[in-house]
Amino acid sequence: MANGLHTNGGQANDPPLAPGLYLVATPIGNLEDITLRALRVLRTASKIACEDTRQTQKLLNHFLIATPSVSYHEHNEQSRSLQLLEELKNGAAIAVVSDAGTPTISDPGVHLAAAAIAEGVAVYPIPGANAAITALTGSGLNTERFLFHGFLPAKSGQRRSELEALTKTPEPTTHIYYEAPHRILETLEDISAALGSQQQVVLARELTKLHEEFHRGDAATLLADLKARPSIRGEFVLLLPVTPSEEPRATQQSIAAEVAALMSSENLSEMDALKRVAKSRGIGKSEAYRELQREQARRK
Repeated sequence: MANGLHTNGGQANDPPLAPGLYLVATPIGNLEDITLRALRVLRTASKIACEDTRQTQKLLNHFLIATPSVSYHEHNEQSRSLQLLEELKNGAAIAVVSDAGTPTISDPGVHLAAAAIAEGVAVYPIPGANAAITALTGSGLNTERFLFHGFLPAKSGQRRSELEALTKTPEPTTHIYYEAPHRILETLEDISAALGSQQQVVLARELTKLHEEFHRGDAATLLADLKARPSIRGEFVLLLPVTPSEEPRATQQSIAAEVAALMSSENLSEMDALKRVAKSRGIGKSEAYRELQREQARRK
């Protein structure tokens, strides 16, 4: 022991943890954002389940914590949960961490937490950093009513449909999404198409880090600004202040009707017409075909 530290990184006066599952929030960038309670839990837990053991090890090394760790990510979440649950039922105190931020929020942990609760195992949330809330507090947008949606769909057609649906929210609401840097330009284009080019947007990136940025403006302006950059890096938090439409939006023509119109006006086969409709709507041919079948089935 040296400087009041045990060889496992624990403080000499750390009390033992009660058995149970600890969902521990870790910094999203700045290491100073970890809480004293989180450090104590990580020091004294039986084991730490990590989204990426290499990433978590950097944090543990920084704070001289030598608690053993095990991988726990989206690819092994179900099988690993069974193993961890058995240890929890036998009295272990296990901490779960994601690469950054709060576990279970667009990160692993939900499956194990639900399983632990079902088995009567205590679950302890250890609060701390979260990218969505951090971005919201610095956005200048409405914080009285907000919805966190996670990531937008990867396909443009599905993305536009989800964005268009935001106007159906009954009250003015700030909608929060995560978005990857390689999709942010396409997403801004879809925002312009679905909500209008003047739709106000706040983009936050590199939160709590040296190059933290908030971009505020309409969708068209932010799209032009980002396109002018030589490269776009870092995960984004996307915030959209949306006020419900005062007038109903025009109802889009059904796929069946649009296909029938093309077959009649341009003498196309049903499949060729369907391909044309799918392309114009920015959706896959198979998705358009399924919707066509659903519409036809409803008419029977």
